[in-house]
This record gives sequence, C-alpha cells and structure tokens, in this order.
Amino acid sequence: MADVLVPVDGQPVRTTPTGAPVATGPAPRRWGTGRRRSAGTNTRVRRVTDWTLIGLLLLVTVVAVLAPALAPHDPVQPVGVPKLPPFSDGHVLGTDQIGRDTLSRVLVGLRTSWLLALVVTGVGLLVGTLVGLVAGMFGGWVDALLMRTTEVFLALPSMLVAVAVAAALGPGLLNTFLAVTVVWWPYYARIVRGEVRGIMARPHVEAARMAGVGPLRVMRRHVLPGVVPTAVITASLDVGNVVMVLASLSFLGLGQPAPAPELGSDTSRGLVEILDAWWIPLVPGLVVMLLSLLSNLAGDAVRNRLAHRR
Repeated sequence: MADVLVPVDGQPVRTTPTGAPVATGPAPRRWGTGRRRSAGTNTRVRRVTDWTLIGLLLLVTVVAVLAPALAPHDPVQPVGVPKLPPFSDGHVLGTDQIGRDTLSRVLVGLRTSWLLALVVTGVGLLVGTLVGLVAGMFGGWVDALLMRTTEVFLALPSMLVAVAVAAALGPGLLNTFLAVTVVWWPYYARIVRGEVRGIMARPHVEAARMAGVGPLRVMRRHVLPGVVPTAVITASLDVGNVVMVLASLSFLGLGQPAPAPELGSDTSRGLVEILDAWWIPLVPGLVVMLLSLLSNLAGDAVRNRLAHRR
C-alpha cells in the first residue's frame, strides 16, 4: 500500500500504513564527491607546480645567456681584497683567494656549464635519434650493425671513457664537449630504436607499408610523431646528469684551463680554503647541485605535461 500524508503541527508528514513516520531530511551524502574534488585540486596543484619548474628552468637559461651582462665585475681580474666574506664591501658572495668576485665567477661558470650541458644533450639526442631511426626502420643487418656498435659503447664505463678522451685531447671546452658527447648518444639510440620497432609493428603502419607508402613518408607521418615525445622526455630528464658529468670533468682539471670561470674547477681549486673561507668552494658546488636538482624536477614536469597532452 502507498504511504499516507498525515498532518503534524500543520505540516504533512509521510507515514507508512501502520502510522510510523518515514524519515525525511537531507539527501544522503554521495561518497566519492570529496575524493573527486580532492583529485581535481591535486591535478591543478600539479599543473601549477610543473609550469613553475619549467619557468624556473627557462629563467636559468636566460640568466646563463645574459651572464656576462649580469656579472657585476670582471670574473677573471681581481677586484677586491682576497677572501672577503659574503655581503662585504659590495660583494654579495664575497671574493675568492686572489680577490676575484665570487658572484661574477658563478654567473659566468653557470653559463658555461648550463649551455654546454644543453648542447651536449641536444647533439647526443640528435645522433642517437638518427641511429635509432635507421636501425629500427630498416632492420636486418643494418639494425644488427648499429645496435652492436651501440652496445659496445654502452658496455664501456661512460665516465671513464669521457675522462680518457678528455685527457687525451687536453683541457678545453671543445674537448670536454667531444668527450661527453662520444659516450652520451648510445642511450638515446637504444631508446629510440625500441620505440621505432614498436611503432612499425602497429596495424596502421603495416597497412601504410603494404599500400606502397615510401619509408621516408612512413617515418615522417607515422614514426616521428610517436618517437619525438619519448625522446624529448628522455633528454629533459638527462640534462641534470650531463651537468654533473661536466662538473666532474672540470673538477678533475679537464675543463677550461685557468683562470676561466667554471663551477667544477672553482670548487676544486677552492677546497684548500674550505676551513678558512668556506664560501669559495661551497658556492659553486651548491650551484651545481641546485642546477642538477632543478633540471631533474623540470624534466619530470615536462614528462607530466607531455603525458597529459597525449
């Protein structure tokens, strides 16, 4: 039987046929609404965080490009009393053991380390992508030859090879670039080759090849759009590692010869002053650490943004 409306205090109340009132009130809470709202908030926070990190990395790049103009003093010539502590006599980060401005040397050293890391990553990515594309698309003996060569480089300890090449060529910016690039491209070649082989096995690519579409068009229309995001993500996550390798070579004396400012070499030369003037080795070392950390975090942000667009 249907429920009955019974007036109670002038207000109709729904009751059952036995006279028991039916509970009325606010609608029951829908479980999961708060969780969805929390997930949406987390997504917005993550998006803002990602774009902030990418913006900071772009700011670092701009600072590196404009470093000679931003440096308050000549980074090579002494401009003050040796071993001035930070915020003394107009020197924000103090002076080094012979009176050169530490801030100026850090800015110019940042320019060298950061821009060289970007160039090494870009060239390694270009070479590795080319090798991986050719190996993955043509297969057969071409794939075997290129991948066996790649595996030879991967089997060698990359840091020791870079040190050996840099030591054989001698100190210098170009020699450091060559030493690191020689050992950096194989990683990209292996990753790109795997992506290409996976894309070539997809039905739409096989259909295009069976229809007589040329290999160059298949590469341009079907392979590259699938390979580029993975390659960019890999490179963005790798810049921080390149910064550390370049700083390590410079620390060992295989970077630019003195008195050129470089973060690794300035840290190495200033170690003897760590108890007397701690800021001389500590400041460039901290800049290397922060630069590598920011690069890794920004690489994660780039990966998140590209994954979100897919």
